[in-house]
Amino acid sequence: MSVSLAAQGITRVEGGEEDQVLVDNMAGVRERMDDAARAAERDPAAVRLVAVSKTKPIEDIRALYNAGHRHFGENYFQELLEKAALLPGDICWHFIGHLQSSKSNKLVRDVPGLFVVETVDSEKLASKLQAACELAGRTAAAPLRVLLQVDTSGEDTKNGVEPSQVAALAQFIRDQCPLLQVRGVMTIGAPGDLTCFDRLVEARKLVAEALGVADETTLELSMGMSGDFPEAIARGATSVRVGSTIFGPRAYPSKK
Repeated sequence: MSVSLAAQGITRVEGGEEDQVLVDNMAGVRERMDDAARAAERDPAAVRLVAVSKTKPIEDIRALYNAGHRHFGENYFQELLEKAALLPGDICWHFIGHLQSSKSNKLVRDVPGLFVVETVDSEKLASKLQAACELAGRTAAAPLRVLLQVDTSGEDTKNGVEPSQVAALAQFIRDQCPLLQVRGVMTIGAPGDLTCFDRLVEARKLVAEALGVADETTLELSMGMSGDFPEAIARGATSVRVGSTIFGPRAYPSKK
């Protein structure tokens, strides 16, 4: 699948009707986020919107970029590399998919706008990212932000470290991976099961205790997607990942 409509011979007018629909969709999501935050007596500005653009063309991303948005999430390694090479360098990319440890070098080297890897769930992956940062010349003064992905649902289809092991993983990264900075925790909960959010809040407490962080709320809670982000905000989410509500249904390539 091409990441560009132009490469497919499809012409789209920048700033046209298609772009405005996306901008309006994003504004609607932001309004719902702000309402949820105020209902929970929270500051709406304390909740980040990550627009999840997987499978969507760069023209969609550029439309939101031109409207002032900067945080975008991608699930697929190769797609992120291709998009990052074609889009402005000040985009803050969130990698939110399962990352094979063998891809760590390319991800760190070839995506200079990599803001955070949200899916670190093992010592092996953390070590590979540490080695990739060393090769890329990163320093401890500018570490790579990471979130620890926690399995809060127990589903076989979901990745993540077990809640009982999240503190040990945080300590490993602190002690063995000086070029990584644990910024919080992330989960992909089971649809309709809001207790997954509560489990992530508990996991953040464990991480804060393990790292000696006095105020656990300084650590991120990345949780909530298109179907449940208001409920996630009510439970303390600091970052929500919204895709289809902004961009529309996904168009996945057919498998043969």
